[in-house]
Amino acid sequence: MIRALMTAASGMKVQQMQVDTIANNIANVNTTGFKKNELSFREMLYETIRDPGAPTAASQMTPTGLQFGSGSEIAGSTKSFKQGEVAPTGNEYDMAITGPGFFRVRLGNGEYRYTRDGSFRKDGSNSLVTSEGYPLDPPVQIPPDAITTIIGEDGTINILKSDSGLPEALTNISMFRFSNPSGLKAQGGNLYSETASSGQPQQATPGSDGTGLLKQGYVERSNVQVVDELVSLILAQRNYEINSRAIKVSDEMLQQVNNMIR
Repeated sequence: MIRALMTAASGMKVQQMQVDTIANNIANVNTTGFKKNELSFREMLYETIRDPGAPTAASQMTPTGLQFGSGSEIAGSTKSFKQGEVAPTGNEYDMAITGPGFFRVRLGNGEYRYTRDGSFRKDGSNSLVTSEGYPLDPPVQIPPDAITTIIGEDGTINILKSDSGLPEALTNISMFRFSNPSGLKAQGGNLYSETASSGQPQQATPGSDGTGLLKQGYVERSNVQVVDELVSLILAQRNYEINSRAIKVSDEMLQQVNNMIR
């Protein structure tokens, strides 16, 4: 009965972590470029009383054995990089990635981070930066006399300096891809950092080498589906209640034993 208490308690703990994960997903339903988090579960260690196939007599063996589980635990969390909805913004510096790939930005300490959030603006030096002021890398500078900026699906940037002028080629926007995007480490602020699991970033032109295309004037919304999260929340709640019921039953059985001893 003590085993049942601890086993059911482990089930309540993992369901609580599931609820925490779902709550974070729902909280970021309107976060640009957010990717939902998913938990995976696994069994905890087993106590083996008798091994399957253990001999019971001459030329005989037990067909199944005897094992007791000790509950469940979190095996890991995974970011789902499924494409989110692309929404128009009207800002000429906003860019949505349709397909795999990441933008790279440079922090103030010189480190690099990767993001799917294409909400860019011009700063005081006419460089394209994130809302936190991190510059796009490789850097992109828009001339102050540019009237219109045209960003192609392949990352090419052309500008118009007058209403009657011809487009002038400026530079190209690079994208980066990873062999295992799920191995990236979330750093908050819509930023990710590379890890040994994600592999080294590989620079590419948008639309080539396994990267997606750019869509000017759009941003990628969160890939969280509220209905799916609510269903998962209900299931987690019910599973939590069932585990708590197992604890209550075990407690009642212990109480009956104590009453017999008295």
